[in-house]
Amino acid sequence: MSAKNSTSKIVDCTVRDGGLVNNWDFSIEFVQDLYRSLDEAGVEYMEIGYKNSPKLLKGAESAGPWRFLNDDFLRKVIPNKGKTKLSALVDIGRVDENDILPRAESMIDLIRVACYIQDVDKALELVTLFHERGYETTLNIMALSNVMENQLVEAFEAIRESVVDVVYVVDSYGSLKPSDFGYLVDKFKQHLPNKKLGVHTHNNQQLAFANTLLAVDKGVEFLDTSVYGMGRAAGNCNTELLVAHLPNTKYNVRPVLEMIEKHMLPLREKEEWGYIMEYMVTGLLDEHPRSAMAIRGSEKQDKIVDFYDQLTTPEILHSK
Repeated sequence: MSAKNSTSKIVDCTVRDGGLVNNWDFSIEFVQDLYRSLDEAGVEYMEIGYKNSPKLLKGAESAGPWRFLNDDFLRKVIPNKGKTKLSALVDIGRVDENDILPRAESMIDLIRVACYIQDVDKALELVTLFHERGYETTLNIMALSNVMENQLVEAFEAIRESVVDVVYVVDSYGSLKPSDFGYLVDKFKQHLPNKKLGVHTHNNQQLAFANTLLAVDKGVEFLDTSVYGMGRAAGNCNTELLVAHLPNTKYNVRPVLEMIEKHMLPLREKEEWGYIMEYMVTGLLDEHPRSAMAIRGSEKQDKIVDFYDQLTTPEILHSK
């Protein structure tokens, strides 16, 4: 086993990405048990939600508190922080910088900024601000499968000069095969030799775990996962798989299994995520899963041939 593998760090996104499934309707007990199990398992980071600002978002009042993390609230949820650090994600244009305390006064250690390729400069402005306030930072460029090479190379120049700690390769649509994913990781390594890298995978084609292991072999340090794969649509690489299988593992899988038995199995009876055919179809076609999510919520669910035909017909019919 090469030494580089032992530098892996897991960022568990169950609450944040899983919240996209159930509108962040997690009980405090659920989140406390999750934190305790991840801490016992040796997982380095738990992404406990979004740090977006309610006033900048439609439909904010219906979402659970993990959609807009408040530091006073977090202190009550996790009065005794263990080794596992806390992370929050923000979206460009949805966060008010005045809502971000200096890290010394905050429960959060890492702030991750998600953006599309055309907003990299705006994202890096936020990164600079969070960095100045003492946070660890990442830049997560979404939907990379739809980005042109020249756009990427241009973005790399700005990223290389920035203060960001970690740059993420994100397979938002779960559409990348290991060869494509590996190609992207190599490209990021080549253009960002001074940055740590991370990966965020989705399981539309059952490749999230394989792609994550491939990234580990290439020396990528930050690995996004979620317990029992709970994340938007097809979900993410499973925390329990990675904890159990990382080479020379310093992790313990048993506490994660306890979390799954106590909370995730009952939750999966009520909420739906994972390898489901409509999500497989969007992954196959390199499309955003929103069309599949809409179908899953309608009486047309499981009509997968119709769905496939609809997405692959050359002349999309606009007459409803």
